[in-house]
Amino acid sequence: MTENGLPCLDLLEATPGILRALMTELTEADARWKPAPERFSVAEVLAHLSHSEGHCYRMRLDRVMAETRPEFEPDDAQMYLNLYRNADPEDAFDHFEEQRENNIEFLRNLPAGAGGRLALHKEYGEITMSQMLNEWALHDLGHIRQIAELARARKYQAGAGPMAASYNLKP
Repeated sequence: MTENGLPCLDLLEATPGILRALMTELTEADARWKPAPERFSVAEVLAHLSHSEGHCYRMRLDRVMAETRPEFEPDDAQMYLNLYRNADPEDAFDHFEEQRENNIEFLRNLPAGAGGRLALHKEYGEITMSQMLNEWALHDLGHIRQIAELARARKYQAGAGPMAASYNLKP
């Protein structure tokens, strides 16, 4: 917990650095590689993170702080596949990182008690800002794992030779 009682801010702040470390040795071709047509590439995951940072999370932060019990629509990454398809991985990451820095600064400057502010999620019912922040951390960790699996499968599996057989990758 932070001074203002909000959870997850250190993890949310660390996410861009974790992602950058996972992508250290990836080329643009690696970032655009898809393990299957219906699966996301690293570039598409980064585009999704960039898009959801502003169009989902920041929008919800602003509304939960400005309105009394705002209503939120469900958000689904599949709805935006065409937006993500040809995204430049570096541009998407840079935009995500910039937005995340702004969001963390905003969150750290909120007053004590902000985590108890309420919203109504049309799919899940009443939620607090603290619950929203925990879900945000779940979202980040899921995509960190996804990018790690993509990097493992694309960049390192073939180079591990016969030892790669002991890994059951699911990118």
